[in-house]
Order: sequence, then C-alpha cells, then structure tokens
Amino acid sequence: MAPETPEEESSQILATLERGLACPHISDYIFWDPAPELTPEKVVDRVMAYKPIVL
Repeated sequence: MAPETPEEESSQILATLERGLACPHISDYIFWDPAPELTPEKVVDRVMAYKPIVL
C-alpha cells in the first residue's frame, strides 16, 4: 500500500499474502477498493473474514 515500495518487492509481498491467507481478493482490496481511507488493518480484517465456498 506504500507507493514508494519497489514493484518487485510489492509483488513478492502480495504473492506471499495470497498463499498464506487463501483469499483471492487481496489485491482488489488493496488497489481497487472504493472504501475511503482503507488501512492495512481493514484489509487484513476483510481477508480474514473471507470463507471459500466448499464444493
């Protein structure tokens, strides 16, 4: 979420989060969420609330 972070490092962090948290929407929450003042804590709260559909 910090614009000064190099792109390669940001990509690695995002990939690690996606693997560890199993939420396919992490990047949407970080980069495209319309909610004003979205903080890292709010992103984590949303990701932790994600429950995959069991087939």
